[in-house]
Parts: sequence; C-alpha cells; structure tokens
Amino acid sequence: MKRSIPNEIRNARGERLNFAYQGGSADNPVLVVIGHGITAHKDRPMLIELANVLFRHGIHTLRFSFSGNGASEGKFEESTPHKEVEDLGAVLDTLGDWHVGYAGHSLGALVGVLRASEDPRIRFLISIAGMAHSAAFAKREFGGVTPGEGCMWDMPQFPLSRAFIEDMNRIDNVVETARKIRVPWLFVHGLADDVVPPQDSRDLYAVASGPKRLVEIPEADHLFPDAHATTMANAVAAWLEEVKP
Repeated sequence: MKRSIPNEIRNARGERLNFAYQGGSADNPVLVVIGHGITAHKDRPMLIELANVLFRHGIHTLRFSFSGNGASEGKFEESTPHKEVEDLGAVLDTLGDWHVGYAGHSLGALVGVLRASEDPRIRFLISIAGMAHSAAFAKREFGGVTPGEGCMWDMPQFPLSRAFIEDMNRIDNVVETARKIRVPWLFVHGLADDVVPPQDSRDLYAVASGPKRLVEIPEADHLFPDAHATTMANAVAAWLEEVKP
C-alpha cells in the first residue's frame, strides 16, 4: 500500500475527526501523528510549533483532535481515554505505507502508551509531558468535583463525566503496559510542570524496554509556552534524526 493521506477520518462511531496534515520531504517516509491532552485540540500552540519544526526538518505530520474536542464531531462528555485509543486507531487505519510514529501530549501520551502496546503500526513513540498515573491525576485535579454535575477546572464547556472518571480509575496507571513497548521512545517533560509531574515520565522511562531517551526542560510548564515549545520541538526533531529508518 502506498503512502497516503486521507480526505476524511471517521472513528468507529462515524464521528468525523478534524485533522491537519503538514507535508515534509517527498522522499521521507516518516509521518508523526500528533495528539493533544485534556480540554485541548489539535491547534494548541505547542503542537503547531512541533509540526512547524518537524516540517523544517522534512518530516510529515498529522495533527488531529480527538472526538468531542475542538472541531471534531462527538460530545466532550463521552470522551474517555479508551475512546481516544479507538480514535487513534481510526487515524492509523487511514494511512498507507508510512513509517508512522505517535507524539502525544499529557493524557494524549497515555493514550499513545495504550495504543502502542497493542498496535505494531506505531513504529516509534513520543511522550510530551506524558501522563502515567491516570487515577492519581483524576483525584488530584478533579477530586472535589462531582462527576455528572461539575466541570473540569471550572470551565462549563468541559463537563466532568462519570465515564471519564471511571475510565481513568479503571486504567489506574500505564506503568506495566509500558513494559510491553519495544519501539524507540522519547520522553520530554518540563520541570516546572504542575499538572502532570515530571515523575510520571521518569516512571515510564524506567520500565521502557526499547531504545529510549528522557529530555527534561528546566522552567518549562505543562504547555511549553513560547520558547519552551521550540526547545521541546527541537529535541523531538533531533531525536527523530537519530532513529529514522
């Protein structure tokens, strides 16, 4: 099957997923699928900067919004980690013979761990401020909110659903799942991150079985603002040069 980019992507429920493809060099088979975190979408500034930097290195990217987020179809309150794992699979289903990797931010990185542990189409993995301990995160950030009544971080457009909390608690953490992953794996985390602690990346790095690297960026917070986004993206691009096929 030749390399291809879809005109449309729909998940298993038929919901259209909004995406943006940024082409790299014609002779470069590497394509990085980029996924976002909670209450976000494909056009977070740090994700756009990542795509732009990779473009300048000739690397193809496809950023997408999970169902119920951004301009993708679906209801936000139906979003759960496992539904996002299915969404990522739907994206992979539409791609041809690329050397595909996945870069996920925050919860999107946890989604990548779950998908990569069972899907050989993911040839390399990039976790950016990646979450390892989903139950602990849910308790820390939303423990005082009643699911089905309150909202995430007091933002009414992001209702906190019982389905989300139940799935986060069911997963608990992805440390043991990470042991199954043998592909090259890059971890990038800001040391000023107060949303997902840097220790989450360290815990996964400690058990990853394949070629791996951990990059910690001083003073960068969870969203890698301004110059920190460029530092993060440059670290990703440099690593990809080392692991390219």
